Amino acid sequence: MTILVATRNTGKAAEFAEMLASSGIDWCDLSAFPHAPEVDETGITFRANACLKASQYARATGSWTIADDSGLEVDFLHAAPGVLSARWASTHNAGAGDVDNNRLLLQQLSDAPDDRRSARFVCVLALSDPLGQIVLTARDTMEGKIIREACGANGFGYDPLFMITERGRTTAELSPADKHAISHRGKALVRIRQMMQGLLTVMATNKSDRTE
Repeated sequence: MTILVATRNTGKAAEFAEMLASSGIDWCDLSAFPHAPEVDETGITFRANACLKASQYARATGSWTIADDSGLEVDFLHAAPGVLSARWASTHNAGAGDVDNNRLLLQQLSDAPDDRRSARFVCVLALSDPLGQIVLTARDTMEGKIIREACGANGFGYDPLFMITERGRTTAELSPADKHAISHRGKALVRIRQMMQGLLTVMATNKSDRTE
């Protein structure tokens, strides 16, 4: 069984490639389906958007599909940017893309003292069967805080601003392997991979029972 990872984000695709490399799971991303229609992320929660994308891309491609919705919650901003993380600057008419998102976030936190800059990355993964039925979801987080200027050249998105307090480094300063071991996406993927193994076992048992 090949799993479609429903993303056109090159940063996310690279992270999934690294995290799935030793899993034994065959996978592809949306570059294999260039004509698949874009799915509008109209949900108001990470889970809603993950399920929406997994279901619609599964039906469009006829593939088992895993989709994620992830983003940054900043306590000083009452959990914003949240589901708007990737579009934060554009929703404020302040540009578009990672650089503008980071610039806007720093502006919004300019008056926030160091002890009120706590934040977390959140990831929800959803797995859909080829008919668009959601069969599994998993959620995890990574806690930290937002620093005052970018630091580090790895990762993407808000990684250069997200300090992991106990590590004393931003996620953009971690190696890919170190990041995946503790990241919201890495931990959620471990969860859903474990559940997928159980699902595959059940599917194999049911198939065996039908052929006897």
